[in-house]
Parts: sequence; structure tokens; C-alpha cells
Amino acid sequence: MTDFLYQTAFSTTGPEPAQKFTGLPRYNFIYGHNDPTQVPAEDLARSAEKVIREYGSSLGMYHLGDGPQGYLRLREFVARKLTETRGAACEADDVVLTSGSLQGMDLVNDTFLEPGDTAIVEEFTYGGAIGKLKKLGANPVGVPLDEDGIRMDALEAILKDLSGRGITPKFIYTIPTVHNPTGSIMPMERRTQLLALSERYGVPIFEDECYTDTAWDSDLPPSLYGLDPSRVVHVGSFSKSLAPALRVGYIVASWDVLSRVLARKTDAGSPAIDQMIVADYFGNHFEDHLAKLRPALQRKLAVLIEALDREFGTAAELFVPKGGIFLWLKLPDHVDVRTFVQSALDQGVAFNPGPEWACDPDAAKNYMRLCFALPDEQTIREGVGELARICFEHTGVPERRGNVSQGS
Repeated sequence: MTDFLYQTAFSTTGPEPAQKFTGLPRYNFIYGHNDPTQVPAEDLARSAEKVIREYGSSLGMYHLGDGPQGYLRLREFVARKLTETRGAACEADDVVLTSGSLQGMDLVNDTFLEPGDTAIVEEFTYGGAIGKLKKLGANPVGVPLDEDGIRMDALEAILKDLSGRGITPKFIYTIPTVHNPTGSIMPMERRTQLLALSERYGVPIFEDECYTDTAWDSDLPPSLYGLDPSRVVHVGSFSKSLAPALRVGYIVASWDVLSRVLARKTDAGSPAIDQMIVADYFGNHFEDHLAKLRPALQRKLAVLIEALDREFGTAAELFVPKGGIFLWLKLPDHVDVRTFVQSALDQGVAFNPGPEWACDPDAAKNYMRLCFALPDEQTIREGVGELARICFEHTGVPERRGNVSQGS
């Protein structure tokens, strides 16, 4: 029998074919993996047994009989969490549950954007957000950052310029609390300035708070949605606070937005058992769990910083995060991390090159993002040593590792 030639039937548009998964690299500093030792497997098992025994019959109905916005108990928990911790006075009806925050992002993008539209983003931001905008044919415009997030003077100048050319961006996408990749937290004064600019120029805000629950300091400024729910669409996730393989996220917004989101959510409902388990576990253990997770992540971050200081010294400028699972670092200007990212991967060291997280890839050629949540402490130390060795072989940086010159 001759194999069918699918190539003649495939669409001519779309991405390149995916590579077959062959396992994780030995030194894996990529993706948003969480710390496996902090996944409360036994408690999740008890929650799973409980909810299936008590509410399993509702699996016979789409959406568990709670309607397309998702499992009511989890929506109630999200509303309570945001009200108590993020200054957002919302209710269950203000929440739509999604298959992770990525589906939430897709739904919001589809609700607002058409080909040729403009969206404001941070100059360094979540790479998936940039890719999704470009896939939709939208034009992402990057705003410079500093240690406190978006620079409001730069944002105002960009909005004024666009307005003068008759362009009104569809939204301002921002990660104000534990930014990805820089780890910054936007202070209160800047949040109010951002909302004022949103009002002045008639541009809504798309707020991504996927990493907020992992902030080291629980005394945080309110969410932008909490400050002004009339002009902010809020997305969040349980991937970083609990487990990324549990695909549970949420959108919080006014009904004017949610009604259009639901019209586009044609998947017959996000995974119901995942929602039931998260609702039961976090309904009883949310603060207790985070009280264990945060210091565990901080310990790994400290190990990573120590290893980078030893292996790279002053050749690496570190942007120490205020929470989350990533560290953003900058190498000397002449370094282009793209020249050795594949060689590093071939040798078992995986990192995210800065250009993948930037509106202008060349402006981030000497940056990289390292996820420190997955590897154990010894693996972090070994992996950073290998990264420094490979980086030196391709770029001459770092010249010294510890007190030893690599050229000697």
C-alpha cells in the first residue's frame, strides 16, 4: 500500500511542523514549568476523589450544568480571591473560566482585534503574546520599560503620536504585577497614571496577572481591574500558583466584554474535573499552599543568582525578580545569544533567548530568560556552569569563571 501524500492536502498557511518531543533537556531553564516538589499531589488526589464522589454525576452535563462561564464554585473562589487580594470587587458572574490563560488571551485577542489593528505592549513581554498578535495580523507597538514597568512618559508619547496619525490602539497589554520576563511590579502611582492615559486616549487595558500569586511580598498594589473595572480586562491562571498541567485560567471583565468572549468560546467547556479539583483544593488550602511555594521558589532563585555570580561575574546584569519563576539577564552588548542557543540545546542546556521576548528582537539580542522553578538546586548550579562554558566558546563571554580566566 502506498502512503497517502498528505502534503497535497495541507493548508499552505500556518506555522512550520512541530518537532517530535524527545524528552526534556538535562539543564532545562525554559518554559513556565513549576517546582515538581511543590505540587501537593496527595491533597490533590483527595480533592479529586471528593469532588468526583460528590459531584461526579454532574459530569453528565456540559459545563457541569453551571453554564458556559464555568464551574460555579471555582468562579466564586476566583471572585473571592481577587476581592480579598487584588482589590477587585467582583462576583462569580464577572468570571469566565478558560483552558489556561493562553485560551483566555486568544479569546480576548479575538474579541478585540482584526488584521491591521494596533496593540500596545511592553518592549519586553511574554513571547506568546507577541506571537499571537502577529498571527492575527495585528501590529504590536512596544513601550520602553524601567525597573517599575512601563515608562509612562514613553507610553504617552506613543499614544499621542498614534492619535495624531488617526490610530487608536485596540488595547494596552501589560503584565503589571510580577512582569514576565523582568519580574518587576508596577507601583501604585504608575498604575493610576496608566489608567488616566487609558481614559484620555480611549484605549482599554488588557491586564495579565498570571504570576501575581507568586509575588514574594503579599502587600501588593491593587490590580488595574480593581482600580477601574470599567476599562480593564483581566486574565489570570492557576498554572504558576499550583500546576501548569492543570489547564485552568480565567477572564474577569464587564458583561459587555464577557458576552462577546463567550460567543467565541465554542469548545463546549474547559476541562471540568480540573476546575472541580482546583476549586476544592484552593478553597481550603490557598494561603497555606502559597506560604510553602513562595519560599521554595525564592531558595531556587538564590541558588541561581549565586551560580550566575560565580560563573558570569560582572559579565551578566541580573534583573532580580520580585516573584515568579523567571530571571531576566543581560550580557555585554556585543553578545548575540542567538548564535549559541541551538548549540547549547544540543549539549543539554535550554534557555529562552531574549529576542523571543521582545517587540524588536535585535534590541534584545544580548538578553536571556532563565526559568528556575523546575531544576533542583544542584542541577541549577551545574546548568549555569555549562551555560557559561558554552557562551564563552561562542562569544568570549564570560572571560573569567570564578577566579579563573577561561583564556588561560
